[in-house]
Amino acid sequence: MDKHVLALVSIAGNSLEVLGVLYLAYDILGGEHGPLRTLTRAVTYGAIFGIGYGVTLGLVFGVAGGLTHAITLGLEYSRAAKRMGRPSVWHDLMHSAIRGMGFAVGAGYLFGIEFGIAYGVLSTVGQAVAYRLGIRPDTVIAEGSKPRLTRKLILAAINRTIGYGIAGYISGAIAHQRVSGLGFGIRAGLAIGCVTVIAGSMTPFIQWKAEALPARRLGSVGIVMALTGYLVSSTQYWVMLLDIPVH
Repeated sequence: MDKHVLALVSIAGNSLEVLGVLYLAYDILGGEHGPLRTLTRAVTYGAIFGIGYGVTLGLVFGVAGGLTHAITLGLEYSRAAKRMGRPSVWHDLMHSAIRGMGFAVGAGYLFGIEFGIAYGVLSTVGQAVAYRLGIRPDTVIAEGSKPRLTRKLILAAINRTIGYGIAGYISGAIAHQRVSGLGFGIRAGLAIGCVTVIAGSMTPFIQWKAEALPARRLGSVGIVMALTGYLVSSTQYWVMLLDIPVH
């Protein structure tokens, strides 16, 4: 077993344990007016994007992309649910930069630091521009609880597919990896576009579920998360106990 994979598994397990404890502490965190609704959105979107990116672009890209999407989308959709109006330019730039850092880490792990930095910067700029043009996650929120596929969502996915494909090619040229950069750009663009469609179409259901979850259900989720996290984080000890080679 690779030592980096083992470390990521342990981190994921510890994270689940922490989330489980937070859900169990529902009343302490302010009940229905506390931050757990935002946390519910963050965990859900982080899982969708993390799994989607992880399957198509590798474990590190999945963890980095899932974590940064969890942070930004959890906050953005919570803001939209409260009808707080359109965010400022600086707000959009900050969220774009957070996502860009996730892409930079994932791409840098695959093709080197120079490629990763270029890809992260291009991602940040492209996302910030798209936000100001009205292509933003919270625009797909609709009344009701059923998943739905809209024309605007499809156009947003196509925009991301093309944009991240071009970003891969430019990053490859900057890092003198033009051929591999183009291949990665196409693969990343398709993956990001597909995951965008899946997550966006499920947004009405996720938003409804986040608002409708009763306190007792949140506590049950917390117990499951904590136990699952404990089992996952104990993997490192089972590896040693069973004398599984780590390299």
